[in-house]
Parts: sequence; structure tokens; C-alpha cells
Amino acid sequence: MTVSVLIDSQKTIQAAPPSSEDVANIASSEKKDNKQQISLKSRQISLNKTNKINKSDKEQIQTKQISLQPNTTNQQAIKLEEKTQTILNSSAIAIAETLKQKKIDLNPSAEREVKLGEKNQTILNSSAIAIAETLKEQKISLNSQNIDLNIQLSSAQKTQLLTQTEIPEPPPENNQPDKDTVNPEAEDSAEPRVLVAEVVVEGAEGELQDLVYQTINTRPGRTTTRSQLQADVNAVYATGFFSDVRVTPEDTPLGVRITFSVQPNPTLSKVQVETVPPGEGKQVVPPEVIDEIFQEQYGKILNLQDLKQGIQKLNTWYKEQGYDLAQVVGAPRVSPDGTVTLLIAEGIIEDIKVRYFDDENEPKEGKTKEYIITREIELKPGDVFNRKTAQKDLQRVFGLNIFEDVKFSFEPGSDPSKVIVNVDVTEGSTGSLAAGAGFSSASGFFGTVSYQEKNLGGNNQTLGAEFQLGTRALLFDVNFRDPWIGGDPYRTSYSINAFRRRSISLVFDGDDEDIRTADGDDNPRVVRTGGGITFGRPIADTVFSKPDWRLSAGFEYQHVAIQNADGDISPRSREEDGNELLSFSESGEDDLFLLKFGASSDKRDNALQPTSGSFLRLGVDQSLPFGSGSILLTRLRGSYSYYIPVSYLDIAEGPQALAFNIQAGTVIGDLPPYEAFVLGGSNSVRGYAEGEVGSGRTFLQATAEYRFPLFSFLSGALFVDYGTTLGSDGDVPGEPSKVRDLPGDGFGYGLGVRIQSPLGPIRVDYAINDEGDSRIHFGIGERF
Repeated sequence: MTVSVLIDSQKTIQAAPPSSEDVANIASSEKKDNKQQISLKSRQISLNKTNKINKSDKEQIQTKQISLQPNTTNQQAIKLEEKTQTILNSSAIAIAETLKQKKIDLNPSAEREVKLGEKNQTILNSSAIAIAETLKEQKISLNSQNIDLNIQLSSAQKTQLLTQTEIPEPPPENNQPDKDTVNPEAEDSAEPRVLVAEVVVEGAEGELQDLVYQTINTRPGRTTTRSQLQADVNAVYATGFFSDVRVTPEDTPLGVRITFSVQPNPTLSKVQVETVPPGEGKQVVPPEVIDEIFQEQYGKILNLQDLKQGIQKLNTWYKEQGYDLAQVVGAPRVSPDGTVTLLIAEGIIEDIKVRYFDDENEPKEGKTKEYIITREIELKPGDVFNRKTAQKDLQRVFGLNIFEDVKFSFEPGSDPSKVIVNVDVTEGSTGSLAAGAGFSSASGFFGTVSYQEKNLGGNNQTLGAEFQLGTRALLFDVNFRDPWIGGDPYRTSYSINAFRRRSISLVFDGDDEDIRTADGDDNPRVVRTGGGITFGRPIADTVFSKPDWRLSAGFEYQHVAIQNADGDISPRSREEDGNELLSFSESGEDDLFLLKFGASSDKRDNALQPTSGSFLRLGVDQSLPFGSGSILLTRLRGSYSYYIPVSYLDIAEGPQALAFNIQAGTVIGDLPPYEAFVLGGSNSVRGYAEGEVGSGRTFLQATAEYRFPLFSFLSGALFVDYGTTLGSDGDVPGEPSKVRDLPGDGFGYGLGVRIQSPLGPIRVDYAINDEGDSRIHFGIGERF
């Protein structure tokens, strides 16, 4: 058995003569082990600054700590009772006194091994044997047959060993270190150990001090290692109540005193945020939201674990508000007054770029001008990216109806807290050209050519033109529309049109009874030639928000002529129809100078298939008394729709709704017969043919529908319609409704289906009117 002693090189130890008992022990020990040597190595020990050694301490030998190392096959912990520790320390002191009596002088300037004589070896061996005998008497089972007692390090060297590694910053999220990792006996037996005489906690009192004692695993009377102390520091940090934790080992006569110096966090008074990078972007989180999140922590000692939970709630708030790129970064800054500052990278948009791709997803040159796209995007460079805003931006860009696909992609900006937003678009076909030929009773044989471009010059402007050349007339309709005048901050739009249209008015024509011209016994043709311009503007807080109202104003001129089938002017009806004027003027030609005003408020959840909300539309036409007929009229018209979501049937998944609509209108002043309101047909009272209910100066119409799904592409509807002229049939010049013997009011009911198609819902309704007649009606889109 080898016993090695390392002694502080700054101490000089003198050995005293052995006693008679020591001599007897030496004689016995020499026979057992004549080859044992004691190596005394000089070593410079760097003591911790906190260990202050007075003059009398320097004259005494430092107490040696004894590490009991059991056989490696059994690594159980040896817990010494207080009496046993005293015996061990006394034995170590006895060895030191023996060395002192032998007057061994160690030169502190030379690191060399001093070989003691055989007597000194015997003294040390005897002392070790005495220690072992004492342990045996105290019935301490070491669970090992062969025990080596090694006095490995001096107390100063142990202190140096424990302080070699600086205590790191707060550890990861281990609230409590694994007991297995801090159990001294479970550690690697190669890691040096020291015996703990005392554990002291400084810097905390009361509950906080108790918390530290409960958290650490270092205990008096047990050995410890540097790893275990590090684990204790981590555990104390993990409680969240301390901003600084340090460990100071200090040598004492009975072992090493371990001092945990802690710095409690201040009382939390306020939490504030700073954006990264400083001075850029916006702080989108209101201070009241921050106070609401951390309110329960105010007035209490700052706990970093609770603070972390609050930070998670703050990050969740950002996500719920659509700020998907925002998050708290870095460590919180804690000021002495209890103010915590959180650094937040909110995800600032550095730039917005437009990129064009073809159908193969390859980059290409785009036709559409970039500003047409970017002006529809509410997000701007310098803003904080918001997912909800981005979704609305995509809907607006896609709603231009000139792109097949629109999506956002991202690139890192010049700063890690910034992002570049790419608007990736795939342009669709926007132009069309068509030609055809046909025959109609109004025009005879005719040929048509039509052209339409929805993205004229890449400016999202629409140009449409249709020409019809027939044997009797040349008809045309040309229109141009700009949905947003360039540079206008209010999204003002305008449209221009020019036309020559020819139709058989429903005021004069019907399935059963017709009014015919006096000269040709033909259905009167109403030919309108003219043009106009209309401006529109949404009324909203911003150009990106849904408007509360849309206003329109414009001017239109119409030259109206009543013609027969040959295209000749025919101002009167035949004798059996009363020989009444079919126009307002005797010439059969009228001039209408109309000022047109409109307003609408759309609060529907879906414009194509609404299930909730309402839609109100109002219109006023005011004619100026110029030209032929000098017509002065004021036409008023209004429509209101309301939708209620319901779930009466369980046929298929999909929205169900009750839909209600009411319409009314009147004409004040002069009224040409062809300007009367007409009731009956697919867009009025179903069950009646077009215009078969009546025509009047005033009207009222109401509809109720129950809409429900049938299949994924098919839905159904139950409906009832009612319409009336309110007795105003006789107020129309020539009284065409009475001439045709129309009822003036009526209702219809029935059921229908809606077939989804690229053009919109195709409407097919079967209706029965109050006279018992039934009819099938066709249309595109919902009635209202």
C-alpha cells in the first residue's frame, strides 16, 4: 500500500522524535512493507483571493484532506459520521506532528522529491494502520477488501483545483440537475474529491436562502468535486431568482468550506421593449399589452423562469396578430430598479420586389407595370411584416383578374432582423378576339366582331369593343375603363363608353299581347345612340380597407329613336293599340341628357355567394331639358338585400342562408314610355314571362329565398317573388300595360338549382305564378 503526501511548498515542516508507541508500530510495520516511500513534492499553490491567511496560520501546516477510494468494483458512497471525521482529521494532524518532530526541511524554491528514511515510512504506515483500525471499530463498512488510503492533495491545492474553472453564465433550462450526475460516488473516480466541512450561502436571506440550500446537492460531511459544484451553480441559476451565482472553496482545519455567493434579482417594476435594429421599424405591440402579460409578476422578485413564460406569451401575441416573423431575441436587460428591457426583432421589410414567371416557373419579362402590383400592396418597406395584411394584399393583386397565380416569397435582408418580400406573379391571357354571324328579327342577318383587352399597355386598363353589321343597321359598343387613375390617392376610377344599341322594348313586347307600329305593323325598335363618362370612388379610411360606401357620378347623352323593322322612324302605335305616341316627342326621336349619381354599401361576406351581411344600392338619374322633347325627369331607384346564415337541412356540407331583397323605384316629371319600369321575368317575378306583370311609373318588388347545398358543384333554392306597379300603369304615356291587359301585380314561387361553372353559378329555376302558369327561367349568377 502506497501513501503519498503533497505538501504546500511554502510551508516548512519539522518532524519531532517518535514516541515509544510509534517505535513499536514502526518495528511491526517494517516487516509488512519495506518498500513504501513517501514522496513530498513542492508545489506553488494559487490561493483564492477570498481566503485570507493571517500570520499565525502561515506558521501552521495546512490540514490534509483524506479521500477514501473504494475498490472500483463497488462505487458506493462512504458517509462518515461526525465522530469518524474527527478521528480522520486527528490522525492527519498526528502525521503532520510526526513530520514536524523529524525536522524535515523542504526547500520551497526547488520542486524535488524528498525520500524519508525507513523510520519515517514506518511512522506513516503505523498512523495509516491506526486510522484503519479506528474505522473498523466504528463499524464503517467500506464494501472493499483492499483499501488504499491516499493523502493526495494539500488543502491549498484542493482549493486551487476547485477554482481553476470560472463559473459560467446561466446554464440551459435545467431546473434541477440530475441527481445521478451530481452524486459524488457516481462520478468518475479519477476526478479529485475534497471533503466538505461546511456549506454557507451568502447574499440571500429567508426564503431565498432556504431555496438555495434545498436546490444544491453539496452537503457537509460529504465529498464533492468541481463538476458537482458546477451542477449546483446551474441548479441555483435555474430557479430563476438569481442574477449571479459564485462558489468559493476555503480551507478550514476540518475540511473545505464551500460558500455560495448569490445575487438575487431585483423586484420587477416594469417590462418594456426595444426593437432591433434600434431606431428602425415600428413597435407594433402596445404598452398596455405588455403590462397585461406581465402584470402578475410586477411587485415580486424577478423570476427568470416566470419572465420566460411571459416572453412566450408575448411571442404568441405577435403570432396571433399576424406578425409571424417577430420574436424576442437576446437576453433580457435587467436594471437595478427592476425594469426589464426585451429586445424584439419584429421582422422589418427591407424591400418589396416584383418577379415575373412563366407557366414553367421560369423567370421572364413581365407585361404588367410593377407599380400596378405594388400599389395594391399595403405592406411597404420599413413596415413590420404581417401575415394577415399580406393575405389581403394577395387577394387584391389576384383580384385584378390579370394573373393566373400570385404568391409571396422571402429573402434575408442586409440585416438579420430584416426581410425582402418577393411578389411572384404568373400573368394570364388578358386579350380576346371573336367573330360570328347570325339572324335576328330586330337586325336581320348580321355579322359581329368583338375584341377585349383587360390589361391594356400593362396598366390594368380594360378596353372592349363590339361591332355588329347587319342588313338593317350598324350597331356598336365601345368602352374603356381605368379602375385606378394613376397617381390618385383615393383609388378613383373612370369609364368611358360610346354606343349604338337596338332592342325591342319589353314595355311594348310580350308573349301574348304586343304593341305594334302604325306604319309597318312591326314591334317598335328602340335605337339608342350616345355615350358617357362615369367616375367612381370608394369611401374608406384607406385605399386598402374595405369601403363603407362607393360613390359614382357621371354624365350620359342618349339620342333615342323609335323605328320599325325597316329602320324607319315610327312614333305611333297602330289604331287597335290606341294610336298612342311611342316616344315623348311627336317626331319619334328624343334627346336625353342625364346626370347620373349612385351610392352603394356592401357588407356581404362574399360578393358571389353571400350568406351573411347586407347590400344597399341607391341611384338617381336627372335629365336636363335640352334637345328634342326637352325631357325633364328625375328617376329614383333603390335595392336592399339582407342575408341570414341558417342550417335547416343536412343534405350536404356547405353554407345555407335565408336571402331577402326588396326593390323600389319611381319617376318624377316627364316620362317617355320606353323609360317605364317593367315587372316580370327571371330577374323580377318568376313564373311570369319577361315584362308580363306590368309596366309603370312606380314599382315595388320583394323576394325571399332559402339557399342550401346539394353536392359539391350543385346547390338548391326555394323562392317566392312578388311585384307590383302600385297602380301606376295608367301614369305611363299611352298606358301600354293596360293596352296589353297586364295585371299590374303578381307573385310566383318555386324551386331551382345552381350549377357551379367558370362563368359563375348557372341558375335554373322552375316557378309557378299566381295564375297557375309555370315557367322555367335561366340566368347566370344569383339574382341578388
